[in-house]
Amino acid sequence: MEFFKTLGLFAATALAEIIGCYLPYLWLKQDKSVWLLVPAAASLAIFAWLLTLHPAAAGRVYAAYGGVYISVAMIWLIVVDKVKPTSTDWIGVAVSLLGMAIIMFGPRSTSA
Repeated sequence: MEFFKTLGLFAATALAEIIGCYLPYLWLKQDKSVWLLVPAAASLAIFAWLLTLHPAAAGRVYAAYGGVYISVAMIWLIVVDKVKPTSTDWIGVAVSLLGMAIIMFGPRSTSA
């Protein structure tokens, strides 16, 4: 159960980061309103806050988060960008999720 809770929190974190970066992209590259920077900033603030909700050490959380970010970005590719991922894209997603699981749930020594 802890695995799915961690994965869900990472997924929400990744979505907040992607939205926070996508909105300025729309303004800069697609000539959308500069006002998109307001929800972008809010989304990035939520992203930073969500990262603090993990009980693990910050460096471990940031390292493991990268694996889930890759997965959520691939879903974004499909849903928003309307691009079909390749088989090697999916292999990369699997490897990144395996890495995340190893980092977050691997055995730890009890000493510092």
